[in-house]
Formats: sequence, C-alpha cells, structure tokens
Amino acid sequence: MTAIVRAGDKMYGPGVTDAEIKIGNIAPYSGPASAYSLVAKTETAYFKMINENGGINGRKITFISYDDGYSPPKAVEQARKLVESDEVLALFGTIGTASNSAIQPYMNRRKVPQLFVGSGAQRFADPKRFPWTMGWAPNYQTEAAIYGQHIRSQDQPRKVAIIYQNDDFGRDFLAGLKKGLGEGAKTQLVAEVSFETSSPTIAATIVNLKASGADTLVIAAVTKFATQAIRSVAELGWKPAIYLTNVSIAVDNILKPAGLENAKGIISAAYRKDPADPAWNNDPGMQEFKAFMAKHLPGEGLNEQSVYGYLESQLLVRTIQQCGDNLTRENLMAQAANLKEVEFGLLLPGIKIDTSADDYSPIQQSQLTRFNGESWETFGPIMNEQ
Repeated sequence: MTAIVRAGDKMYGPGVTDAEIKIGNIAPYSGPASAYSLVAKTETAYFKMINENGGINGRKITFISYDDGYSPPKAVEQARKLVESDEVLALFGTIGTASNSAIQPYMNRRKVPQLFVGSGAQRFADPKRFPWTMGWAPNYQTEAAIYGQHIRSQDQPRKVAIIYQNDDFGRDFLAGLKKGLGEGAKTQLVAEVSFETSSPTIAATIVNLKASGADTLVIAAVTKFATQAIRSVAELGWKPAIYLTNVSIAVDNILKPAGLENAKGIISAAYRKDPADPAWNNDPGMQEFKAFMAKHLPGEGLNEQSVYGYLESQLLVRTIQQCGDNLTRENLMAQAANLKEVEFGLLLPGIKIDTSADDYSPIQQSQLTRFNGESWETFGPIMNEQ
C-alpha cells in the first residue's frame, strides 16, 4: 500500500500525486445489465473533458473502469485488482446492488472509499456499519414509500401487487412499499412475488399476479425484466395502474422494447431531468449536457443512464475540489459527508444534495413522473418519505 505523501501542506493517499488522481470503477459492460454500461462510458468521457480543461487543481483523473458482467464474484475480483494492484484512491459509481453488496465488506475492511454507489439499497447509506460506503440516488425504500403514499391517496382503495428481484434492491422496495401503504398494506397488498435475476423470463409470474385481482402493479426490476413485465401485462390484456422503479425508466433501452404504447401511463419517481422531455429544451443545464454528449459521446443515447453518469461525475469532481490538497482516503470520505445544498443543472428544480457524518443519502427527494407515450412528465410536488 502506498504511504501518505506530505509535501508542504499537501497530503496524498494511494493513487494521488501532484499530477494524477486514480479513481476506480466497476460496471457491467457485458451480461444482463449491459445497458447500464452507458453510465460508466459517460463518466469516462466526463473525466476526459475535465482533464482536457486542466484537471482538478492541476491533477488529471486516471479513471480505471473494469467489467464485472453484473456478476458479484467478478466484482470482488475487480475490486481487489483496483485496490491492491492499481492502488486507486477510491472506487466510484460501481454499478449494481449485488456487486456493491459483494465488495462492501472488503472496501470497509481496507478503508477505501466506495463512493456514490450505483444502487439505492439501504445498506449503502449506513455510516455506522459501513463508514467507507456512500450511496447516491434516492434509496429504494424511500422511492417505494413514495409510491405507497401515492397509491394510498387515491379516492378508492387499491389492490396492489408487487414483483421484485430477490436481492437487497427488491427487498428494500417491498419494505418501502409496505411503509408507504401504512396500515393499508395489511389489506391492500394482495400479492408479492420475487424472482431470481438468473431466470430467463418472468412472464409466468405476471400471469399469477393478474390472477390475484390486483388493479395496481409495482415493478421492482431492472433491464430486461422490467421490459418483460410491461410487455407481459399488455399481452394479457391486464390494465393495472403501474409503478416502475426509477432505475428502469430509460425509454430507448427498456420502454421501447416493451412497446411505448404499453408503457403509456406508467408512474415512476424522478430526481433528474429527462432529455426527451421538451419542457427542458431551453434549460441551460440540459443544453450544457447535450453539448457535452454531442462533443464527447456522439452517437450515444441522451437518456437516464447518460444523465446519471454525468451527474455522478459532477458530484465526484465537487467532492475532490473540496478536498483541496488533502487528497487522502480519509479526507475524501469526510468531504463526501460534508456536501451542503449542492445543486446541479440536471437535477429537478428544488432537489438538492446534502450529506453529513450521520447521513449518507445524498439525494432524498423525488417528484412523481408519468410516461406519456414519448417522454416522462413530472407532476405534483417534490416529495420525501413521510
């Protein structure tokens, strides 16, 4: 392990010199969640842009991103390589609940920042148990609780079914939905079914959920499984109100394969602006993002994944800037836990980033959004879990 270097007032940890900051990343460039690789590609391009503009306080970011194929054992292997061979300052934006869960004990044992994790599982916002791990997006329990609150607010009581992945992501979603429904969960939640991400299809599960008599369906599934769920509902002629997890609202990769007409009316929760929504065409933050994509990632999608990677990258740069010349792992983590009312151009108006030593959830607000057949339209107030 590289020792801390002190030069004048400078303090450097592993992966940092006067000229360089090494940051590690793990993403599914292959496998069932490969659509999310655009997040890492956007981050790579963003840091390249930062370097072309002189870096951060004169230091260039060396961004080392490895493929784990959405496989937890592979993620562990890649994390060890990044920490022990590449000697990065931190891991950043690693994608996937299962992969991040697999590497979390190792990262905390080695006291290496696991920053702005690409998952909203509750376990990534637990500074007492895992002080070296911090999430990024609104956690899944909060998101699902907001759906439960909205369902509960309807004029007539709803019969609710949920399909969820059998992992931390899915279990958090189920817990949050029950919390949002409150006492109504005992009578309104008529069906709850989990599935394995190793399954080839979940079509038969949707048949069983329809048979429950539910008039509302909550989908806590990623990539192809979200697509399958939406398409299967339509093929059955079932017409429930549908709530879809925010991580699966990409139009190009998930909704189009399901059929845009089949997705019309689906409700989700958003904290970032949608490039496909014409309401943001003249928005300065959106114009800046689109110009970045046109120059640095031409031909790639202007969608949820690229917006996600762009925002995460902005937050890491802000955090490193706050470190000044004290670029140790300890101070990087301290600064990540000291973000106050940070606003970025692609966050929805009114949504701010705040953290503290006791609060590792940077974003805790969302706004409901509905798919109109072409793009997502936000509605209602900014919401928090109640």
